[in-house]
Amino acid sequence: MDQAKLQTLFDLSGRTAIITGGTRGIGRAIAEGFVASGANVVVSSRKADACDETAAHLNAMAGNSSSDNSGHGKAVGVAANMGAPDTGQALVAAAVEAFGGVDILVNNAANALALPVGHQTPEGWNKSFDVNLRGPALLIQEATPHLAESNHASIINVSSIGAFMFANGTSMYASMKAALLALTRSYAAELGAKNIRVNAIAPGTVDTDMTRNTESGPDAMALRQIIARPAHADEMVGPALFLASDASSFVTGQTLIADGGMHPH
Repeated sequence: MDQAKLQTLFDLSGRTAIITGGTRGIGRAIAEGFVASGANVVVSSRKADACDETAAHLNAMAGNSSSDNSGHGKAVGVAANMGAPDTGQALVAAAVEAFGGVDILVNNAANALALPVGHQTPEGWNKSFDVNLRGPALLIQEATPHLAESNHASIINVSSIGAFMFANGTSMYASMKAALLALTRSYAAELGAKNIRVNAIAPGTVDTDMTRNTESGPDAMALRQIIARPAHADEMVGPALFLASDASSFVTGQTLIADGGMHPH
């Protein structure tokens, strides 16, 4: 490989990414990494003020203003609930309107509803299914025509190492994250003819609002790992950038496990 190609292996300049759950935690870190690598991003979460703040932060980080075309990647925020059936259409439309297309899709938004057996309800299962599985699937479907026009199309589904483990008390969440891995493999096969790559990341314990709100907390959860500390959200940027960029151009249908050595494979 020549030096010029090597230097651009992780470059996302001119590409557009949609990142759900993009205003905090892993999603926000990935958005920062993508903008720094040259991508335009559409960040989404349920709260409009969080979307506006994140977009402003990303544009400031990249040296952009609302009145010029300078800087690296640019960002817009779109408030949306991944549990709503029409969210995929809205996010794709926003990306196309702002940046002309879609090259990268990161399904990061999640509902970590934890109900133990004996306390689970149909409503709880529906809420988990709508956000954690149906939402990503419908967003992929909406984005597919635009991804098919890209020369660098990549879908990244953010799962969890819990998909592989005994998920005591979080069976609904773990079940949906395991199903998301099955969807990743199936969609990789189905969309391969369109030159769309589909992969997943399975993080271990990451210090985010989600893990801080668990009963044990991130520090206790991380004791099961070889690297016995919670990851910083920034440590998920490398795996995401690898899967989004040309560095992984021959990788599809795979799950990249970034769990600090919690679960052997």
